[in-house]
Amino acid sequence: MRPLPVGYTPLTMKPTGVKLIAQNKKAFHDYFIEETLEAGIALTGTEVKSLRAGRVNLRDSYAAVENGELWLIGVHISPYEQGNIFNHDPLRNRKLLVHAHELRRLFGKVQVAGYTMVPTKMYFKDGRAKVEIGLAKGKATYDKRQALAKKEADRDMERAFRRGDRDD
Repeated sequence: MRPLPVGYTPLTMKPTGVKLIAQNKKAFHDYFIEETLEAGIALTGTEVKSLRAGRVNLRDSYAAVENGELWLIGVHISPYEQGNIFNHDPLRNRKLLVHAHELRRLFGKVQVAGYTMVPTKMYFKDGRAKVEIGLAKGKATYDKRQALAKKEADRDMERAFRRGDRDD
């Protein structure tokens, strides 16, 4: 009996683990992310191939509820280079796959509390494309400046620790 390749489960021969495709760092700068939710994405074949090549941009995208379904709007997935006339539209709206009770809960928070749904990460989990949706509240300009100042102070502190006692 041959040994299994590293990272595969014994019964299904499917890859395990999570492979990060893209992160939306700007979302953490522009919003306070209060909670996150994992959702599947309905994609075409050439979109999956582009995702595997890492050709996706999550900036300026959001999720919205339309006709009782959750949609991912504004995500740019580049056309597959080896594709043909059946290539996909890079900016098309993509349906997100979530349970109905999760959708109702999210929709309630967006309607009542004024939250926004923004994608924070896109990744493959056990071979399936997933997106992490964050329930977010917008930051004011002073909040952004405060976060940048804290990040700068942390960086200076880390530099000082690394230097050790060379500052005589």
